[in-house]
Amino acid sequence: QVQLVESGGGLVQAGGSLRLSCAASGSIFSINSMGWYRQVPGKQRELVAIIMGGGFTKYVDSVKGRFTISRDNAKNTVFLQMNSLKPEDTGVYYCNAEIRVDVLRTNTYWGQGTQVTVSS
Repeated sequence: QVQLVESGGGLVQAGGSLRLSCAASGSIFSINSMGWYRQVPGKQRELVAIIMGGGFTKYVDSVKGRFTISRDNAKNTVFLQMNSLKPEDTGVYYCNAEIRVDVLRTNTYWGQGTQVTVSS
C-alpha cells in the first residue's frame, strides 16, 4: 500500500506565502510524477502544478511566476511553495502521485487534502 500525507495548509492574508508538503510512503518501486490539484466548491478539481521524474514541471497559467513545485526524490516528497497568494487561490489542495509499485503496475494515489484559505 502507498500513502500520501500532506501538510502545510492554513489561513493567510493576500500577498502572503505558504508551503505545502506531501510525502509518499509504502510499497514504492519508483515515482513517475507528483503534483498538486486544487478544488473549490462547485468546480472540478484542477491541476495546479506537476513535476515529472526527470524534473520537468508544468503549472496552470494562473499560478505561473508565483508558485514553485519541487521534489526531494530521496524522501519521496513533493513541495509547493506558494508566494503572492491571492483570494482566488483558496481551495482544498490535493497531492497526487503516479507511482510504480512493481515492474508491472503503476497506480495513481491521492492525499487527503489540505485547506488553503487566502483572505483579502
